[in-house]
Amino acid sequence: MGPVLLLLLVAIFLSLAMTGAWLAVSRGAKSGWVDATWSFAIGAAGIAAALVPVEGWEGDWQRRIIVATAAGLWSLRLGLHIVSRTVNGGEDPRYAALKREWGGQWRRQMLHFLQMQAAAALLLACTIFLAARNPMPGLQWSDLAGIVVLAIAVAGEGIADAQLSRFKKRDANAGKICDAGLWGLSRHPNYFFQWLGWTGYALIGIGPYGDWAWGWAALVGPAFMYWLLVHVSGIPPLEEHMRRSRGEAYEAYARRVSAFWPFPKQREVST
Repeated sequence: MGPVLLLLLVAIFLSLAMTGAWLAVSRGAKSGWVDATWSFAIGAAGIAAALVPVEGWEGDWQRRIIVATAAGLWSLRLGLHIVSRTVNGGEDPRYAALKREWGGQWRRQMLHFLQMQAAAALLLACTIFLAARNPMPGLQWSDLAGIVVLAIAVAGEGIADAQLSRFKKRDANAGKICDAGLWGLSRHPNYFFQWLGWTGYALIGIGPYGDWAWGWAALVGPAFMYWLLVHVSGIPPLEEHMRRSRGEAYEAYARRVSAFWPFPKQREVST
């Protein structure tokens, strides 16, 4: 099998997966199933991209297994977290806002939107493909560095999600803003660590010397994820919802805590 055919099959799979999510939501399922499907689908696509034999793109078998394992573990943890949040919670405010904006055309618009998500997932699967197919024989320092970054990213995202879940479970915190733990360093630490993981794949793809030209293309993963999370479908709609629902309390939180990059909290200056 050639790389074009493999990525075409991956694209078809991702499109069908997101179409399935659209069918579920259009028939009344909670919109959180969209993100759960997206997470699981990227994991499955990433495993296929790393492990399916491709002529001329064999790579090192150890690297391919490590990359496939990392993609699977990240996908499984995030997907199960979103499933739990969806089952036990309400409608995702981002998708609720989109439905209001789209009005009577929301089903058609949602289908288009989810196919765009499938295209985004394909781009990320390409990053995993490039990381797994680096032709450098044996494991290198760049592989170990990438593994460390991926481990920190998965652990950090999991810790951030767990901290927020514990905060929300306490009745005394109803209507309040979580600013403890990692949420006191970044308003969206889960997004930061999700982005960080894709830099790990880029490190593996580029390799120890950067002499494999295709490896540099793996930078598209972290670059695209940063743009998506910080400027498109991550922080902007969620921040809009929080400012609308929490008002001045969230504005004060935003003045103290960085939106994306983790930094120590800043004291508010009295005026």
